Amino acid sequence: MTFFTFGWDKICAENGVWRISEEALLLWAIFGGTPAAYLARSAFRHKTRKQPFSNQLHTIAILQAALIIVVAGYIWLEPTALEAWLDQHLSTPVTPG
Repeated sequence: MTFFTFGWDKICAENGVWRISEEALLLWAIFGGTPAAYLARSAFRHKTRKQPFSNQLHTIAILQAALIIVVAGYIWLEPTALEAWLDQHLSTPVTPG
């Protein structure tokens, strides 16, 4: 969806019609569309020179990469801690009857 959203915004920009806000484009990136956002920027040559937007997209990518590294490292180094957390938070409490 992110790729197509960037493409649609490029079409709108070329035709001088209502545009998709930069905030909406960045939200698509935040919710998992960062690779598609970079691919779309390259494919459509869209939003490549807008410095505030580019910096914000780079920040999102860096934070997502850091989160993936932290979570993967935690799972790899502490699999029993992850299991304990899942048991604690996902188990259904048994009430005495």
